[in-house]
Amino acid sequence: MLYGPNGMMWNVSYVPLVERLTREAKLPFLFAPGNHDTTTRPPGDPEREHGLKNTLRAMSKLIPPDGSPRRLAGYPTYSFGYGNSFFILLDSDIATDDAQLAWVTNQLEGLNRTRYPHVFAVFHHPPFDSGQHGGDILEPQSAAIRTVYLPLFHKHHVRMTICGHDHLLDHFVERYEEGGRTYRMDHLVSGGGGAPTYTYRGEPDLEPYLTATASQHTRIEHVLKPGSAVDDNPPHFLIVRVDGERLSLEVVGAGPALYRPYGQQMVDLN
Repeated sequence: MLYGPNGMMWNVSYVPLVERLTREAKLPFLFAPGNHDTTTRPPGDPEREHGLKNTLRAMSKLIPPDGSPRRLAGYPTYSFGYGNSFFILLDSDIATDDAQLAWVTNQLEGLNRTRYPHVFAVFHHPPFDSGQHGGDILEPQSAAIRTVYLPLFHKHHVRMTICGHDHLLDHFVERYEEGGRTYRMDHLVSGGGGAPTYTYRGEPDLEPYLTATASQHTRIEHVLKPGSAVDDNPPHFLIVRVDGERLSLEVVGAGPALYRPYGQQMVDLN
């Protein structure tokens, strides 16, 4: 999607691809909106409202309907369970929105963690990023995710964030302590779906975030950095496997050459 407020673009950039996935491959398709869909303008802004209207129409048969306990009415914000995992998809374009935050908080507070030990949060703007939208740049949406949502994710031990925005693969591992126990939250950026490829820009400034979470002894490791050349960051998709308590990750390159950025095909995330 190039510009979500333009309804005609959905017929060019969205519908043909999604129909191949859902009709031909028979795969479910659930997505979190990004800046090209609803724009980064605030709720009520006419440009955002146009983009939001088109986004909700495009997603209407793919996500829980308005009125569902797993959907925030009027928003492209929803959740679902699959196996022993629970997914929350939110709109990071409005990461400071009070209604969305209250809804996500309620979803986490009311969740049966025996039934769903793994919680994944999916949204567009990554909290940590070393590509074109990261490095020495901290965009307002990413800053809001760090400030507003990561403390909530710590509290409820969200296992992983899955984001896009940068057209490459990036992976940070965050560890923090609570109640005498160390928890892990992986932060994945996977934006290699076919748009022009970006490259490594530089390391993000983590000091303000680490200082704010010092009481939890937070530490962050950059376990996979994007390449510095376009050819080092080919189009790809990710497969996250859940086997009981264990998680693993596989990166599948879309080109003829193998793409093993970790040096191996399957990576353990425990």
